[in-house]
Amino acid sequence: MAGSRIIPCLTYRDAPAAIEFLCKAFGFEKHVVYADGDIVHHAQLTFGDGMVMLGSAMKEGEWAGRIAQPGDIGLRETQSPCVIVDDADAHYARAKAAGATIEMEIADQDYGGRGYMCRDPEGHLWWFGSYDPWSAGHPDA
Repeated sequence: MAGSRIIPCLTYRDAPAAIEFLCKAFGFEKHVVYADGDIVHHAQLTFGDGMVMLGSAMKEGEWAGRIAQPGDIGLRETQSPCVIVDDADAHYARAKAAGATIEMEIADQDYGGRGYMCRDPEGHLWWFGSYDPWSAGHPDA
């Protein structure tokens, strides 16, 4: 099987703009986007073997009352995607240049690797870093 069995799913008020930002700032690639005008019913964006899925935040439907947008809850989150990158410094520079809000500056981490935390334009938190818990060099791998 290629890819991860766990795929973060996010919703955005302006999903088409979010897709463009995630591709430009973070290096995601459009795998598939099902949309009617400005409404994205389902999108899959890939990053290496990983993927995020996203869609438009809706006011009605099965998911509507179960998911809050960060801006509605004081920019708090109950989760944030963590993405392994080859060059954390280059990724940081790309994201910052594209307008990502840096929440934690890039730094070496005590557990290994180097990384940073940022927000996308709608306030979702993201962690990007070089630490790879799957790597053969990790003592718990």
